[in-house]
Amino acid sequence: MQLAMRDERASRPAHLAVCEAAASAVVRLLTDPRSAPGGEWYPFVHHWASGPIRKVVRRGRGVTFTRIQELAGAEVEHAGAQVRAFVPGPVDQVPAALAKMQVGGTDMPERGEPSAPVEGGITVALTPLTPMTTGKSAAQSGHAAQLALGEMTGDEQLLWEKSGWAVRVVTPDAAEWAQAVRTARVAVRDGGFTEVAPGTRTALAWW
Repeated sequence: MQLAMRDERASRPAHLAVCEAAASAVVRLLTDPRSAPGGEWYPFVHHWASGPIRKVVRRGRGVTFTRIQELAGAEVEHAGAQVRAFVPGPVDQVPAALAKMQVGGTDMPERGEPSAPVEGGITVALTPLTPMTTGKSAAQSGHAAQLALGEMTGDEQLLWEKSGWAVRVVTPDAAEWAQAVRTARVAVRDGGFTEVAPGTRTALAWW
Protein backbone atom coordinates (compact mmCIF):
# COMPACT_ATOMS: atom_id res chain seq x y z
CA MET A 1 0.00 0.00 0.00
CA GLN A 2 1.28 3.40 -1.02
CA LEU A 3 0.61 6.47 1.14
CA ALA A 4 1.40 10.07 0.25
CA MET A 5 1.76 13.03 2.58
CA ARG A 6 1.65 16.69 1.63
CA ASP A 7 4.84 18.49 2.59
CA GLU A 8 4.73 22.15 1.63
CA ARG A 9 7.87 24.13 2.50
CA ALA A 10 5.93 26.96 4.13
CA SER A 11 3.69 24.75 6.26
CA ARG A 12 5.32 21.43 7.06
CA PRO A 13 3.12 19.17 9.21
CA ALA A 14 4.23 17.82 12.58
CA HIS A 15 5.59 14.28 12.88
CA LEU A 16 2.78 12.97 15.09
CA ALA A 17 0.06 14.62 13.01
CA VAL A 18 1.35 12.79 9.94
CA CYS A 19 1.37 9.49 11.85
CA GLU A 20 -2.19 9.98 13.09
CA ALA A 21 -3.47 11.01 9.66
CA ALA A 22 -1.74 8.06 7.99
CA ALA A 23 -3.24 5.57 10.44
CA SER A 24 -6.72 6.97 9.98
CA ALA A 25 -6.36 7.03 6.19
CA VAL A 26 -5.39 3.35 6.11
CA VAL A 27 -8.46 2.39 8.12
CA ARG A 28 -10.75 4.59 6.03
CA LEU A 29 -9.57 2.83 2.89
CA LEU A 30 -9.94 -0.64 4.39
CA THR A 31 -13.47 0.09 5.65
CA ASP A 32 -14.63 1.80 2.47
CA PRO A 33 -17.52 -0.15 0.87
CA ARG A 34 -15.41 -0.45 -2.27
CA SER A 35 -12.90 -2.56 -0.27
CA ALA A 36 -15.61 -5.02 0.85
CA PRO A 37 -16.44 -8.24 -1.04
CA GLY A 38 -18.08 -7.28 -4.30
CA GLY A 39 -16.54 -3.81 -4.28
CA GLU A 40 -14.28 -2.56 -7.06
CA TRP A 41 -11.25 -2.35 -4.75
CA TYR A 42 -11.80 -5.71 -3.07
CA PRO A 43 -9.59 -7.91 -5.32
CA PHE A 44 -6.61 -5.60 -4.77
CA VAL A 45 -7.13 -5.13 -1.03
CA HIS A 46 -7.78 -8.84 -0.46
CA HIS A 47 -4.68 -9.93 -2.40
CA TRP A 48 -2.49 -7.45 -0.53
CA ALA A 49 -3.89 -8.32 2.90
CA SER A 50 -3.46 -12.05 2.25
CA GLY A 51 0.34 -11.84 2.01
CA PRO A 52 3.21 -9.94 3.68
CA ILE A 53 1.80 -6.48 4.34
CA ARG A 54 3.97 -3.56 3.33
CA LYS A 55 3.31 0.17 3.33
CA VAL A 56 5.40 2.85 1.61
CA VAL A 57 5.05 6.50 2.59
CA ARG A 58 5.92 9.14 -0.01
CA ARG A 59 5.92 12.93 0.14
CA GLY A 60 5.20 15.71 -2.32
CA ARG A 61 4.14 19.32 -2.63
CA GLY A 62 2.26 21.60 -4.99
CA VAL A 63 1.23 20.12 -8.31
CA THR A 64 3.01 16.86 -7.51
CA PHE A 65 0.59 16.24 -4.67
CA THR A 66 -2.39 17.57 -6.61
CA ARG A 67 -1.88 15.02 -9.39
CA ILE A 68 -2.27 12.03 -7.07
CA GLN A 69 -5.77 13.15 -6.08
CA GLU A 70 -7.07 11.39 -9.18
CA LEU A 71 -5.84 7.98 -7.97
CA ALA A 72 -8.22 5.72 -6.06
CA GLY A 73 -7.82 5.98 -2.31
CA ALA A 74 -8.88 7.56 0.98
CA GLU A 75 -7.59 10.88 2.28
CA VAL A 76 -7.42 12.40 5.75
CA GLU A 77 -6.65 15.99 6.76
CA HIS A 78 -5.79 16.23 10.43
CA ALA A 79 -3.99 18.81 12.59
CA GLY A 80 -2.21 20.35 9.61
CA ALA A 81 -1.32 17.02 8.01
CA GLN A 82 -2.78 15.70 4.76
CA VAL A 83 -2.25 12.02 3.95
CA ARG A 84 -3.79 9.87 1.24
CA ALA A 85 -3.77 6.05 1.27
CA PHE A 86 -4.07 4.32 -2.09
CA VAL A 87 -5.58 1.04 -3.21
CA PRO A 88 -2.74 -1.52 -2.94
CA GLY A 89 -0.95 -2.77 -6.02
CA PRO A 90 2.33 -4.41 -7.13
CA VAL A 91 5.47 -2.52 -6.09
CA ASP A 92 6.70 -2.62 -9.69
CA GLN A 93 3.49 -1.07 -11.02
CA VAL A 94 3.26 2.15 -9.01
CA PRO A 95 1.29 4.81 -10.97
CA ALA A 96 3.55 7.41 -12.57
CA ALA A 97 2.16 10.29 -10.48
CA LEU A 98 3.03 8.41 -7.29
CA ALA A 99 6.36 7.08 -8.52
CA LYS A 100 7.57 10.68 -8.96
CA MET A 101 7.09 11.39 -5.25
CA GLN A 102 10.02 11.05 -2.87
CA VAL A 103 10.29 8.16 -0.41
CA GLY A 104 13.56 8.29 1.51
CA GLY A 105 14.35 10.90 4.11
CA THR A 106 10.78 11.79 4.99
CA ASP A 107 11.32 13.31 8.41
CA MET A 108 9.46 16.30 9.86
CA PRO A 109 11.45 18.83 11.91
CA GLU A 110 8.72 19.28 14.53
CA ARG A 111 7.42 16.36 16.56
CA GLY A 112 4.20 18.03 17.70
CA GLU A 113 1.82 16.75 20.37
CA PRO A 114 -0.49 13.73 20.38
CA SER A 115 -4.16 14.37 19.78
CA ALA A 116 -6.45 14.36 22.78
CA PRO A 117 -8.08 10.99 23.51
CA VAL A 118 -11.40 10.48 21.72
CA GLU A 119 -14.07 8.10 23.01
CA GLY A 120 -14.07 5.01 20.82
CA GLY A 121 -10.72 5.88 19.22
CA ILE A 122 -7.45 4.02 19.54
CA THR A 123 -3.99 4.85 20.83
CA VAL A 124 -0.86 3.86 18.94
CA ALA A 125 2.54 3.95 20.67
CA LEU A 126 5.78 4.14 18.68
CA THR A 127 8.89 2.49 20.04
CA PRO A 128 11.43 4.71 21.83
CA LEU A 129 14.09 2.01 21.46
CA THR A 130 14.77 2.34 17.72
CA PRO A 131 14.96 5.65 15.82
CA MET A 132 12.46 5.92 12.94
CA THR A 133 11.84 8.70 10.44
CA THR A 134 8.41 10.26 10.04
CA GLY A 135 7.81 8.16 6.94
CA LYS A 136 8.65 4.93 8.75
CA SER A 137 6.68 5.95 11.83
CA ALA A 138 3.64 6.78 9.72
CA ALA A 139 3.80 3.39 8.02
CA GLN A 140 4.05 1.64 11.38
CA SER A 141 1.15 3.68 12.75
CA GLY A 142 -0.92 2.63 9.75
CA HIS A 143 -0.01 -1.00 10.29
CA ALA A 144 -0.94 -0.83 13.98
CA ALA A 145 -4.31 0.69 13.09
CA GLN A 146 -4.90 -2.03 10.50
CA LEU A 147 -4.13 -4.78 13.01
CA ALA A 148 -6.36 -3.09 15.59
CA LEU A 149 -9.23 -3.10 13.11
CA GLY A 150 -8.78 -6.82 12.63
CA GLU A 151 -8.68 -7.55 16.36
CA MET A 152 -11.74 -5.51 17.31
CA THR A 153 -15.17 -6.90 17.97
CA GLY A 154 -18.04 -5.61 15.84
CA ASP A 155 -19.17 -3.30 18.62
CA GLU A 156 -15.66 -1.92 19.05
CA GLN A 157 -15.42 -1.25 15.34
CA LEU A 158 -18.72 0.63 15.43
CA LEU A 159 -17.48 2.81 18.28
CA TRP A 160 -14.28 3.53 16.40
CA GLU A 161 -16.24 4.44 13.29
CA LYS A 162 -18.42 6.82 15.34
CA SER A 163 -15.24 8.54 16.55
CA GLY A 164 -14.31 9.28 12.93
CA TRP A 165 -11.65 6.55 13.02
CA ALA A 166 -9.74 8.65 15.55
CA VAL A 167 -6.13 7.67 16.17
CA ARG A 168 -3.89 9.11 18.86
CA VAL A 169 -0.16 8.45 18.40
CA VAL A 170 2.12 8.73 21.42
CA THR A 171 5.87 8.39 21.97
CA PRO A 172 6.42 6.78 25.39
CA ASP A 173 9.73 6.61 27.20
CA ALA A 174 11.44 3.26 27.71
CA ALA A 175 9.65 2.48 30.99
CA GLU A 176 6.24 3.39 29.60
CA TRP A 177 6.97 1.33 26.49
CA ALA A 178 7.87 -1.73 28.57
CA GLN A 179 4.58 -1.45 30.43
CA ALA A 180 2.62 -0.96 27.20
CA VAL A 181 4.25 -4.04 25.66
CA ARG A 182 2.71 -6.11 28.45
CA THR A 183 -0.79 -4.71 28.10
CA ALA A 184 -1.32 -3.56 24.48
CA ARG A 185 -3.78 -5.55 22.39
CA VAL A 186 -1.77 -5.18 19.18
CA ALA A 187 1.96 -5.29 18.48
CA VAL A 188 3.64 -4.61 15.13
CA ARG A 189 6.82 -6.49 14.26
CA ASP A 190 8.57 -5.02 11.25
CA GLY A 191 9.52 -7.02 8.18
CA GLY A 192 12.90 -5.32 8.02
CA PHE A 193 12.59 -3.81 4.53
CA THR A 194 13.70 -0.34 5.66
CA GLU A 195 15.38 1.41 8.61
CA VAL A 196 14.99 -1.29 11.29
CA ALA A 197 16.02 -4.91 11.72
CA PRO A 198 13.52 -7.69 10.88
CA GLY A 199 11.31 -8.55 13.84
CA THR A 200 11.71 -5.18 15.56
CA ARG A 201 8.65 -4.32 17.63
CA THR A 202 7.89 -0.88 16.22
CA ALA A 203 4.38 0.01 17.37
CA LEU A 204 1.64 -1.00 19.77
CA ALA A 205 -2.07 -0.24 19.86
CA TRP A 206 -4.84 -0.36 22.43
CA TRP A 207 -8.40 0.88 22.89
